[in-house]
Amino acid sequence: MSVTSVDKDFDNLTLTLIADFAAPVEKVWQLWADPRRLERWWGPPTYPATVEAHDLTPGGEVTYFMTGPEGDKHRGWWRVTSIAPPTSLEFTDGFADADGTPSATMPTTTTQVRLTRHENGAGTHMEIRSVFDTREQMEQLAKMGMEEGLKQAVGQMDGLLAEG
Repeated sequence: MSVTSVDKDFDNLTLTLIADFAAPVEKVWQLWADPRRLERWWGPPTYPATVEAHDLTPGGEVTYFMTGPEGDKHRGWWRVTSIAPPTSLEFTDGFADADGTPSATMPTTTTQVRLTRHENGAGTHMEIRSVFDTREQMEQLAKMGMEEGLKQAVGQMDGLLAEG
């Protein structure tokens, strides 16, 4: 598995996942930029994602749902705030109701994705940093399994990168 660390920092309200891949930055970027590739890893293996809309431009939205083992659907959305292909993406990440309307009762996070080349030029270092508004929101998402779910989701990227 390419995930090398996950750091929960309750003082700074951040959850940071670090992963390293043998693939070039541009190839790792495509796992974010291509909706068909994104849905093959965004979400833990038992909750595969289906991407409905995918607009990676400032102000654009990504909407999706994850289908659980019992057929239950969990909707989510991103609102893109900045993008600099193939090295960075920032978005607000939130939950949605059954009809796709952003949930007013669930927390949102600001997610920052950074891709950099390894110093030796062979491979990619990826950092995903989720920033929370409050400690309570961070604790709520931690209890829902955000850390483990993110590790499992990113853990699926290696297989996709190996496919070519």
